[in-house]
Formats: sequence, structure tokens, C-alpha cells
Amino acid sequence: MAVNDARERIILAAEQLIGERGPAVPLRDIAAAAGQRNNSAIQYHFGSRDGLIEAVVEHRLATLEIRRLELLAEQAGAGSAPGVHGLLEALVLPMFELAERHGIHHYARFFEQIHTHPAVTDAANLDSERRTSVRVIMQQLDRELNHLPKRLRIRRLRALPTVLFALLADHERAVEAERARAGDVNAWGEVVDMLAGVLTAPVAERAPLR
Repeated sequence: MAVNDARERIILAAEQLIGERGPAVPLRDIAAAAGQRNNSAIQYHFGSRDGLIEAVVEHRLATLEIRRLELLAEQAGAGSAPGVHGLLEALVLPMFELAERHGIHHYARFFEQIHTHPAVTDAANLDSERRTSVRVIMQQLDRELNHLPKRLRIRRLRALPTVLFALLADHERAVEAERARAGDVNAWGEVVDMLAGVLTAPVAERAPLR
């Protein structure tokens, strides 16, 4: 039990410090924040910095996966296609709920810092059995955008996580600075609207470069 407790404390400390200071934060600082006097504790539990980052990514997945599947099931039961907005709500709202329901306030900032890490690549997100909901949502978004040229559709879907985590991280910072409330559903809706705009923006005609 003590081993599991120590491991979770390190994960929570890493989530916060990487979110605040970036992925290059010294591992000894993370160990100290987790109450570990032995600087080799992270290597013992996770093997490496990359192993620790992967563990933080995985730590919240079960909560997010269950909630996303619930929302997808509710949408399926409604009898009409959710559309881009509905699919984005299933993807995004569970992340807002981490703060509002569970008191988790650094997850989006952590992801903003590590969004290019192999733990969150397309392959990691779309091939993992633990991320079925993300795979379903991205596949359905791809179908919703089939009026766009394939090259542009792929580019927009790949940009979605970058924009998503930047907006969620901004919301976390606003909540921390008491400029917003964690449970402000209007702010949640505005983020979904902005993400939908990114995906569905009309393609402007441009004169060829000279």
C-alpha cells in the first residue's frame, strides 16, 4: 500500500510541476514535492522521465474514458446524430469536470506542456484499448468533416489537441487566478464553440503566391 501511495504522490506532483514549469522540471523537485527523500524514487517507480510522463497521462484515463462513453451513449440514445458540437462536448466536457467534480486543476496545463510527447501521439490515442472513446469521437469527427479535402481534414483534426489543451489550460489558469469558476458551463460551451470553429471554418480562396 505504501508503495502505491508513494507512486500516486509522485504522479500528482509531476502533473502539477510539469504543468507549471514544463517537462524539463528537475526530477529531484518532483520527488521532493511528493515527499520522497530518495532522489532515485522516480527511477524506481517509473524507470525514466518518459515513464513518469506516460504514467501521468494514464492516471486520469479511466475517469475520462467512462464519462466520455456515457456521453456518447446518451447521444446515441437521443436518436439523432450529435454533429461536430456534440462530439466535441463528449471529448471536452469530461476534462472540465475533472476540476469541477474532482478538484483536479493542473491536468490541462500538464497536457499543454507535453502535447508533442509520444505518450499522446495519434497512435497512442487511437490504438489504445483504454482510449476507445477518443477513437470513436475522432472517427466520427472525420466523417462529419468529409466535405473538406482529405489533406485539410487531417490537418485540422491533428491540430485539435493543440488548440484544445491551450484553451483548457487558459481556463485552469483563470480559475486559479479567480477570474473564472471551475463549473462555469457557459465558459465550457464557449470553448466547444471555438473548437468547432477551428474544425469547420470555411476554406477561403487565395490568390496563388507570386
